[in-house]
Amino acid sequence: MKRNIILQGDALSALRTLPDESVDMCMTSPPYWALRDYGTAPLIWDGDPQCQHEWKGTHAKMHCGRGDCQKGAFYSDQQTIPDRRIEYALCANCGAWKGSLGLEPTPELYIKHLCDIFDQVKRVLVPYGSCWVNLGDCYGGHFGEPNGPKLSQGRNAEYAAAARVKERLSAKSLVQIPARFQIEMGNRGWILRNEIIWHKPNCMPSSAKDRFTIDFEKVFFFTKSRRYYFNTQYEPLAEASWTRKEYGVRSNRYQYRTQGGLYLERMDGRFYNAERGRIKRSVWRVPPRPFSEAHFATYPEELCETPIDAGCPKDVCTECGKAREIIWAKTLGIQQSDRVAYKETKKAGKILAEVNTAPRADQIEKFREAGFTDCGCNAGFRPGVVLDPFFGAGTTGLVALKQDKDFVGIELNPEYVEMAVRRLDPFMPVLLVE
Repeated sequence: MKRNIILQGDALSALRTLPDESVDMCMTSPPYWALRDYGTAPLIWDGDPQCQHEWKGTHAKMHCGRGDCQKGAFYSDQQTIPDRRIEYALCANCGAWKGSLGLEPTPELYIKHLCDIFDQVKRVLVPYGSCWVNLGDCYGGHFGEPNGPKLSQGRNAEYAAAARVKERLSAKSLVQIPARFQIEMGNRGWILRNEIIWHKPNCMPSSAKDRFTIDFEKVFFFTKSRRYYFNTQYEPLAEASWTRKEYGVRSNRYQYRTQGGLYLERMDGRFYNAERGRIKRSVWRVPPRPFSEAHFATYPEELCETPIDAGCPKDVCTECGKAREIIWAKTLGIQQSDRVAYKETKKAGKILAEVNTAPRADQIEKFREAGFTDCGCNAGFRPGVVLDPFFGAGTTGLVALKQDKDFVGIELNPEYVEMAVRRLDPFMPVLLVE
């Protein structure tokens, strides 16, 4: 399979061209439902491929688009929409839907189309692969009402909003798109390992005064099987000294500080020092970054860095396809005299900083990097491959290249493909586009 390539086309069709078990991980952010029209050409979803489709309006109000009628005229559900202006409609014969992902008339149809795409992602993932999906929510209501939600429109602006009336949903209520998505993914066999909160400290202000401003989105961490590749991620320990009581955990789980200012954490007998920190938590504080080109929804590079480092191996055997992993070796641990001092301190309910015999930094690390696994094939290694079926401006590919990994991107909008090529050119002058 070709790597470091952008496939121009819709995600579902392009994924079907990729061979089984050919990518090592997926990192993506699909179009959110009911928030934006990207101006891409409509596709035909579901239904019978052999059907002679008869397209009819899906809502009570849909702009007719004809040049010979007054502005604002609408067709009813029973009326056939002229072929030259159909963008969002249902087939009266087989039930196929014609439109763009994210512009479906109901959240149920959007979730079905989205999970159909991730069924193909699951097929092309290796058995140890993982899938990371950033997905946001929206509020219910009727487009066009004085206080209703507005649609960020692309080139289809004149009729996109009318085709997206959320008439079945409670006005002002969250639609719960992320919750619907994660449940359906579980129904289709995915294993949900984490629900990560992307905290945005510089989020977009909201004018709503009857609710709290939303300053987060979710990133879902799915795996294909119970055993999967994962490079453990760490973060610095909080710079605080707590007694066992203040920390609110059992006697064998609390944080303390040494005299030398070295912050440690004891968890089930394991010690970590400040150089490696603790295992990364599931709330990530990542500020959104401005993007100079005309793309509405680019996520920051920092949001991709951790998933790609955690889920995509740097080296994969070219013969057996097994990922090479780091081998960790145990160190000597802390000195016996320090263990006695620690136990005495714990009984007194105090912190280790009050003990004169603090362990040295080179003695408290539980593990050290001792090499890499070897499958024994002696066939060489290739870089891991990151898949993004909604490539956009190419942020996923950019981070993959910076981590010495390969990528496969899929993007429907030709303008975004050109944008991604320009962005990736400094890192990869020869970039394939098909």
